[in-house]
Amino acid sequence: MPDIVDLSHPIRAGLVTYPGLPAPVITPHLTREDSRAKYAPGTEFAMDVITMIGNTGTYLDSPFHRYADGPDLAGLALDSLVGLRAEVFHLTDAGHRGIGANTLADRDVRGAAVLLHTGWDRRFGTPEYGVGAPFLTEGAAQWLIDAGAVLVGIDSVNIDDTESGGERPAHTLLLGAGVHVVEHLTNLGALPPSGARFTSAPPAIEGFGTFPVRAFAQLP
Repeated sequence: MPDIVDLSHPIRAGLVTYPGLPAPVITPHLTREDSRAKYAPGTEFAMDVITMIGNTGTYLDSPFHRYADGPDLAGLALDSLVGLRAEVFHLTDAGHRGIGANTLADRDVRGAAVLLHTGWDRRFGTPEYGVGAPFLTEGAAQWLIDAGAVLVGIDSVNIDDTESGGERPAHTLLLGAGVHVVEHLTNLGALPPSGARFTSAPPAIEGFGTFPVRAFAQLP
């Protein structure tokens, strides 16, 4: 069996993923202590409630996140989420924030999950995570669409430049073309440039565009 690398940030109460968005709240619905009165002696359960925005932890954006008539989480084909050939671009020494098409153009990405390893995940959970983060340029997003990528992931705060105003060209182009986006990945440095298989399947929720995933890669 191939080795498996976990690429997701754990979710916990109070976790700040994207600066300015609410953190998850976890509360008990049924405590273990209270459950003892409902079940046979020696049998107990815990049932909990989590309240959170879909943009929590490592999450996937479906087209519905950007477009009202795009497929929601329940409308995504599993073969576009599971066991994808991973093309990993290790860009920790790039020296600039914007990831351009020229950085990606030397590899075949048709049918692949393109994973952008910037190293920004080491700042996750700190105030520095949301400032000066790497992003995918508009030109690179269009190149990936034309080249046939099916998913694009990044270990940064956003696939777009959040400091350029309200424009979101990477989201607009990728999701408009049906290319899934996964943000806030981690541990991408443990993957080879090619050869791994990537999975990031969210729950099938109707009328919902973004939700956490347990993203992972199987090494060759």
